[in-house]
Amino acid sequence: MLPFAAALVIIGTHVTMQHGAGASYPIFMFAVATLFWFLFRKKRREENDPTESELPRKKDKKRR
Repeated sequence: MLPFAAALVIIGTHVTMQHGAGASYPIFMFAVATLFWFLFRKKRREENDPTESELPRKKDKKRR
């Protein structure tokens, strides 16, 4: 979803340069909606599987 939202922003920028802001407005709104959908799904996934965020992290080895 995130790459799709980024692609829509790029397409919207191109349409803005070619046809103006009015023509690209729906594309940017769809990009924002896609970004919010991605964040919503990510947050819901973290709430349903809390063990994923509680996994032990690797210890960094200190270089001397």
